[in-house]
Amino acid sequence: MPNDLKGKIAAIVATDEFEDLELFHPMYRLQEEGIKTIVIGLTRDSIKGKKGYSITPSASIDEVNAESFDFLVVPGGKSPEKLRLNKKILKFVRDFDAQGKPIAAICHAGQVLASAGIVKNRTLTCVAGIRDDMINAGAHYVDKAVVIDGNFVTSRVPSDLPEFAREMIEVFRKPQLLQAPQPR
Repeated sequence: MPNDLKGKIAAIVATDEFEDLELFHPMYRLQEEGIKTIVIGLTRDSIKGKKGYSITPSASIDEVNAESFDFLVVPGGKSPEKLRLNKKILKFVRDFDAQGKPIAAICHAGQVLASAGIVKNRTLTCVAGIRDDMINAGAHYVDKAVVIDGNFVTSRVPSDLPEFAREMIEVFRKPQLLQAPQPR
């Protein structure tokens, strides 16, 4: 199979206390496919995961726009709770959705999608601890390892990463098969 993902660019949004596995596993998996990964932080300052691994963002949210990227990945952990408070992050996420670009979110990342106002009438999964938040934001929650709905690929917890990464790559490979998001 030709590598139709080579040369594409994925944005990964994160800040301190991201779930280490949920950032690094998808990032390396995307890189294996030839996708350039750009970690975007609230600033360019180094960020540290819950398990102690650090990474320095390539860009801050002030320097980017959704038009420059093909895909978005939002890792979980405690990072989404901080990201959801930033208006520029929320606009970035809304712009991805409005453009019908794939968004992959795992664990607590649903908090960012909910705060961006893009989960209403969408089927998704997330860590059980924010299930009620997703339902209250209008989402249809399903307890499965991975759920695909339009341009969303969602997963629950680090142990779901193999399924999450596999489905994320398939959705990224065939974005033309995605149904455009419905007006909200």
